[in-house]
Amino acid sequence: MTVELAREVLSIEIEGLEAVRARLGREFEQAVALIMDCPSRLVITGIGKSGIIGQKIAATLNSTGTPSFFLHPVEAMHGDLGMVSSSDVILAISYSGETGELNSLLSNLKGRSVRIIAMTGNPGSTLGACADAVLNVSVPREACPLGLAPTSSTTAALALGDALAVSLLKRKQFKAEDFRRNHPGGSLGERLKVAVEEVMLVGGKIPLVHDRATVSEAVAELNDKNLGAVLVVNDEGLLQGIITDGDVRRLVLRNTGIDTLDLGNVMTTEPLTISGGLLAADALSIMQRHEITVLPVVDEIKRLQGILHLHELLGKGEFRFLI
Repeated sequence: MTVELAREVLSIEIEGLEAVRARLGREFEQAVALIMDCPSRLVITGIGKSGIIGQKIAATLNSTGTPSFFLHPVEAMHGDLGMVSSSDVILAISYSGETGELNSLLSNLKGRSVRIIAMTGNPGSTLGACADAVLNVSVPREACPLGLAPTSSTTAALALGDALAVSLLKRKQFKAEDFRRNHPGGSLGERLKVAVEEVMLVGGKIPLVHDRATVSEAVAELNDKNLGAVLVVNDEGLLQGIITDGDVRRLVLRNTGIDTLDLGNVMTTEPLTISGGLLAADALSIMQRHEITVLPVVDEIKRLQGILHLHELLGKGEFRFLI
């Protein structure tokens, strides 16, 4: 009996979503265009359950490339209205379209020439009348048997918010790397999905010496950058070899004066490398298989692009993702 009731609730909510989907058209295109043309932020507002839905929509938009924030109507009328500028676009959510606190706020904002998108189940309402674009989220019935608790209607608003976010994501050509950039700290699994070039150390962070340098200079650079290795390049920036902490230890054990040696006598030529376009997971696989902690990143002619350290892959350095 309980399972059957649950299935009925889901069927009613699906019915509501299908109704919203069938009505999608010009007004949705207008809403997307208003947000795309907005030089500032999308301000989302609503009260009660609609406000909770609005907060989730704002969070989704922010993580998919549309700067947004949630503004509570009551708090707005008591000082927070200063957060809104005339260049912002408002997305106001109210199923009835007659929420007093929300309409009072919108009346004030209308005087500031702010563009308004209404998400309502009653396009002919006060909210609908003051909007520049109306997103109709009316549903045939609520899943609540009393017809009182917002259920199908809030599901419809939430889903339409997702539709807006995804449509904007596509229009903005927002990519996976942009999403990850907005989530700069997270799980190892997500970290390893990024390209090596997003993780590697570059510029002055690379432990690097010219192939004409002395061994002492190489050891000093190795010690200064503290990555456990120093890379050797020629005049064209092509990788010639690598000197590791282990190479230096073995040199000391041989009791050989380091200043009497050329770098070629110390470094490992033809070291393992990786392309910047490969995934961090590929780099980790190479490191694990060969039991190394650093990996030079080169282009197709072996010109040095950067260096990858195991700690960067595992999130112990500056590079962290949090999804």
